[in-house]
Amino acid sequence: MVEGSMTQGAGQGPVVRTATLRDFRVPPYAQVPVQSHTADPIRSGHPGNAFPEGEPPEGYTPTARDLPVIGRGGPGDTVQIHVDPDEAPAPDGRGPLYVVGDVHGYLDELVAALAAKGLIDAEGHWAAGNARLWFLGDFTDRGPDGIGVIDLVMRLSAEAAAAGGYCKALMGNHELLLIGAKRFGDTPVNSGAGTATFQAAWLLNGGQKTDMDRLQEVHLQWMARLDAIVEEDSHLLLHSDTTAYLDYGSTIADVNDTVHAVLTRADADECWDLFRKFTKRFAFRDEGGPEAVRELLSAYGGRRIVHGHSPIPYLLGEVGTEDGEDGDRPAVEGPHVYADGLAIAMDGGVTMAGKLLVQQLPLTD
Repeated sequence: MVEGSMTQGAGQGPVVRTATLRDFRVPPYAQVPVQSHTADPIRSGHPGNAFPEGEPPEGYTPTARDLPVIGRGGPGDTVQIHVDPDEAPAPDGRGPLYVVGDVHGYLDELVAALAAKGLIDAEGHWAAGNARLWFLGDFTDRGPDGIGVIDLVMRLSAEAAAAGGYCKALMGNHELLLIGAKRFGDTPVNSGAGTATFQAAWLLNGGQKTDMDRLQEVHLQWMARLDAIVEEDSHLLLHSDTTAYLDYGSTIADVNDTVHAVLTRADADECWDLFRKFTKRFAFRDEGGPEAVRELLSAYGGRRIVHGHSPIPYLLGEVGTEDGEDGDRPAVEGPHVYADGLAIAMDGGVTMAGKLLVQQLPLTD
């Protein structure tokens, strides 16, 4: 999600305003004891360093689409619920399915949330056997350790595959923003509202210098290969609450192939347009929301959409801005179900002192 410096309504492009600096805190509950996997003092004590020697481990396939599993009310109505799904595996013998909302560099909160669900152990290693875990995108920016988050997800993907499960990730608009800032820097792009640059947009929307300093080619390749949309157990998983995915293909495979092709061509204007479209939000809210959800489900399959991107308090209209700086910050206890029960929002608003959500699907509502 783009916060604080770009705001927009449904169907609108980002609007640039003056950025503000924010303090980052590490709450006491996030202090999960872990073993360091690197001598790097920046990440000492964190499980986020994926590869001690800087190379992916054997079997590292975080985005392979065919990764084998071993052993295999009315329009606009909303309700926020806390759920405790059954722990039973999927009917076909696969492990339980979990999704993770926007992380935005909050590595400690992520570690605590994954550990609380039993997905990782006290050392930060995969502990969930054949469980299936999907991240909904937006790993960096705003929070203090976006690269640590990416490294952790990359490492867990290899560990989960070795255990018979998998850990995969979707592309968010902040992955596109970071890729653009690294590749294109201050190259002018046609933003539709004048001249802009990826570098300026990245800085205005929480870009962290420490992340850019630690960004390596392996991280860029990983982000560029992420799929934009998938279906799991009749859940259509995507990052943004927008219908802009339809601009890139009529099937899931078409969308993912088109997005990958855009990034491969590395045309600054084309990449900016992709970023701009994936920054749109609120398409599933209000009177036309259920129909917008049905349009995506009809095209791509599934019975429900699960998305991140728009923080739940902002989606509910309980705060006036994306980061909640101009008002109270409502407590978020779990996912937000809306659009005639067809959409599930998973961004708990960790950047506004909310909750980083890790949720098992299906919901028992």
